[in-house]
Amino acid sequence: QLQLVESGGGLVQPGGSLRLSCEGSGFTMDFYTIGWFRQRPGKERERVSCISAAGVNSNYADSVKGRFTISRDNAKNTVYLQMNSLKPEDTAVYYCASPSSAYVSCDGFPAPGVYDYWGQGTQVTVSS
Repeated sequence: QLQLVESGGGLVQPGGSLRLSCEGSGFTMDFYTIGWFRQRPGKERERVSCISAAGVNSNYADSVKGRFTISRDNAKNTVYLQMNSLKPEDTAVYYCASPSSAYVSCDGFPAPGVYDYWGQGTQVTVSS
């Protein structure tokens, strides 16, 4: 059974850092673009970042460019989101997701509706 599990969320002060992990099981993540998304209170789910299957290409929302870095370790079937210089407006539940098709590319920075499998989410709270 395909499963994605996020971890690494928590409470951090403004300016701090967190690293989120997204571990896949029941499938080989190597073949798939993986996306990170977030949902802030009262807002729709929004794109944060994505990374191509080989890890060569990535995309970022303008709001996180220069602060967040996505990476993957296919040997561990895991994708990471390093988040630095965190701001209160980064407070959200963060989700990772995978499409069911290996042909979905990160180049177009796919919207949430393109993804088929989702983790349960991990809460990130940035507050002093």
